[in-house]
This record gives sequence, C-alpha cells and structure tokens, in this order.
Amino acid sequence: MSTRMVLLGPPGAGKGTQAARISERLSIPAISTGDIFRSNVAGGTPLGAQAKAYMDKGEYVPDSITNAMVAGRLAQEDCATGFLLDGYPRTEAQVGELDTMLAQSGKALDVVVEITADVDAVVARLLKRADEQGRTDDTEPVIRRRLEVYTEQTEPLAAIYEARGLLVRVDGVGGVEEVTERIMTALASRSANA
Repeated sequence: MSTRMVLLGPPGAGKGTQAARISERLSIPAISTGDIFRSNVAGGTPLGAQAKAYMDKGEYVPDSITNAMVAGRLAQEDCATGFLLDGYPRTEAQVGELDTMLAQSGKALDVVVEITADVDAVVARLLKRADEQGRTDDTEPVIRRRLEVYTEQTEPLAAIYEARGLLVRVDGVGGVEEVTERIMTALASRSANA
C-alpha cells in the first residue's frame, strides 16, 4: 500500500526524528525542504544556484523555486510508492501547488499528520537543545516567537486538511518510541477506516 503524507508540527515537536522513524517503518522516503535545498545547492543545479542566492542573503527562498524543487524530488523513482513531506507545504499557496503536482500524476495525499505539543513543553525542549548545542541566539522570547509564527502559518493548513478529512492529530509529548507508536496507530486506524 502506498502512503503519501505530510507531517506538520511546531519547531521542537520532534518532526525530524519522527519523519525518519515513519520513513523506515513504511519504507518511503522522508523528504525535508532543507534536504532538497542542500542537495540542489551541493549538486550545482540551476534551481540550487537560484536558491543559494537568496539563502546567502538570509532571505526566504521564493515559492516558485521551492515548488519546482519539491516537484522534481517527488518525480523521482523512490517516491512512486509514497513519501513523507516534512516542512512542505508551509503556506496555503503551497498546499494548492502540491495538489496540482500530485494531480498531474493522478495522485493525491493519503494523510496529514500533525504532531501537537504543549507550548511550554516545546519551549523547555528547545531551550535544553539550545543549551546542549551552544545556540546562544535560541532564547525563550525567540523560541516563543518562532512558535507563534508557526501557529499563524500552519493553523490555516491544518484547517484545510481537516476539512478534507485528511488530518490526524497526534500528541508529540513523551518518549520518542511512545510518539512513534501513537503515529503508527493513528495511521493504521486511518487506513482501516479508508
């Protein structure tokens, strides 16, 4: 069975960790926009050169470049049986673009998993990580602002996918294995109900 999914969740909710674990369990590639950017820049692709020009100035890479990179990645052979997108879509416009990309190949998303977490628990987790990794710019006010921005940008996406009947929310607070099991149980119940 193929699984085409999007993983949503605030910074510090454990998306990267869970993406890798879900990818392994379902034998589908976990695709993060950060990895796509780095791959294109390192490979010297035309899109990579365009993205690098923005990244070097500390600016956001425009949707047109991001969308083209994601479309290129989803067209690769390892995505034929499914994929997990982490970090895309981030905006309502990107939701529409992803719909178009998939529709062109006669496909659609199967599920959107939103990892939820208590704000204070996430702040504590990110402050601990910042301390361990020596990230002096990750202060509590900065982290809380990043969480606010995430909420502003992502709540509309979650609402879109919820209206389509694709959204599954999973509590992201707890041990790594515990959260993975919650996600796998939610995915299993979705496919049983599909």
